This record gives sequence, C-alpha cells and structure tokens, in this order.
Amino acid sequence: MFGEGPDDDGGEGSDSRGAAEDAAHRTGFVRGALFFYGGLGCVALVWRMSTPGVSILHPPGHPETLEGLGGAIVAGIVLGLVSLGLSELLTRFSRLGEALADTLGESLTGITAADGILLAFASGIAEEMFFRGALQPAVGLVWASLVFGACHFLPRRELALWSLYAVAMGFAFGWLFEATGHLAAPIAAHVLVNAVNLPRLARRAEGRPSDDSANG
Repeated sequence: MFGEGPDDDGGEGSDSRGAAEDAAHRTGFVRGALFFYGGLGCVALVWRMSTPGVSILHPPGHPETLEGLGGAIVAGIVLGLVSLGLSELLTRFSRLGEALADTLGESLTGITAADGILLAFASGIAEEMFFRGALQPAVGLVWASLVFGACHFLPRRELALWSLYAVAMGFAFGWLFEATGHLAAPIAAHVLVNAVNLPRLARRAEGRPSDDSANG
C-alpha cells in the first residue's frame, strides 16, 4: 500500500513528461515546416519578380486580371475532390495504397486538425507558387511536373506510389494553372487535398493498434 503512492506519482510524472515531449516534437515539426514553406514561397516570388513583365499569379501570355477567378477556384476545388476520391479508393482497395497511408500517417502522428489545416495552407500555397507559378513558366509543364514528383520521392517501397501520384497531380495542377490562367486554381486544389488528408492520415495512424498491444 505504501508503495502505491510513489508508483502512481511516478507513472503520472512519466506520462506528463511523455505528453510534454510529444507536444514539443509536434510544435517543432510544425514550426520547421512553416519555416521551410515560407522560404520556398519567398524564393518563388523573388524568382518571378526578377523577370520583368511576368506575374507569378498567371501563366505567360495570360492577361493579368481577376476575371474568372471564382471559376478557377471552383475548378481547383473540383480537382481536389477528385484527387481525394482517387486516394481514398487506392487506400481502401490496394495494398500499396494502404501501406502508403500507414507510412505517411506515422510521420504525422500527433498533429492536430488545426496543425493539419495550417500546414495545408502553407504547403499548398508555397509549393504552387514555386512549381507552377515560378518553375513551370521557365521549364514547361512536363519538366515542372517531373521535378514536383522527384521532390516527393523517398527510397522506400511503401512510398513509390506517392511519387507516381505526385507526378500525376503535378501534371493536373500544371494543366489547371494554364487552363484557368490563375494560380488560385491549383492552390485551391492543393490546399483542399492536404487539409483533408493530413489530419485524416494522422488520425489513421493514431487509431492503429501498436505492436505491443497487438502482441498482447
């Protein structure tokens, strides 16, 4: 009986330290990601500003007006919903898609829904500014899409599908940019996909039983 108090306190203290460490890790991860995406967006903006007469918001040759902006955003949302549907089908009906979701989810464990939405806006805006707004006008749709996929490549079998999917989405985002004439279109699609997928993948990983509990 006399030993129960210290053991309980030690357990509570250990849990508190573990929670604090997890919170610090999550905060560091989110801050690091925001710093990276902020830098990427600044690079893209300076790149396009160094080219006189070229706007990062519109493809070359497209009039720099707000006409059709609403339609471009709607088109981006539609593409984002299609992408979400395809990724859900791959996750549910293919082993590679399921393994990909599990692997990505493990890297996102602990982030909150608010964190996921914040990261979605940061990554969606910065990556589209760089790959579509800055890189694509310089090297063309094909090379910009391939580079986009290459930047999502990691040498793991579970992530091979992610790289291929990133190339396909790079082509889709790039085509949408040129078809609508507005960077807002691929930004809307990219942000929507990440805003739904980041928290969803994190919750998926957290809901999976650990190896210890599964063995027990």
